[in-house]
Amino acid sequence: MSDPTKRTERWMSKYNVERVKDTLNDLKPEMARRYADAMVGLCQMEGKVKEVINARGVSTSQYVPYLNFGRQLYKTTRQRGITGESFAMAAQVLLDKWAARGCDPEVLAQIRTDVFNIPAPKP
Repeated sequence: MSDPTKRTERWMSKYNVERVKDTLNDLKPEMARRYADAMVGLCQMEGKVKEVINARGVSTSQYVPYLNFGRQLYKTTRQRGITGESFAMAAQVLLDKWAARGCDPEVLAQIRTDVFNIPAPKP
């Protein structure tokens, strides 16, 4: 279809705000439940990361980068679905990234193993 007027008319006929609203209203309860479930897991993980960094004496001003490292590992475990040696290698890449940003690699390695049970990749 090369006629821009026809394309616009078809788009306008397909785009119905009330239909979109009704669809989202139907989906909202399940979306809210999944979000709540995800937040429970995320908060538990953040609590475990805080335990590790507290035990290692990390300054509270440095909490954010370590929590971000944990969040990125959490996202990798939940969304990418990789496991085994590939996952260990992906975790090592994240560890190197946050170490380059000034985080202590030993603390990052402890978070990786204690919180996520990910071993160091094989050499």
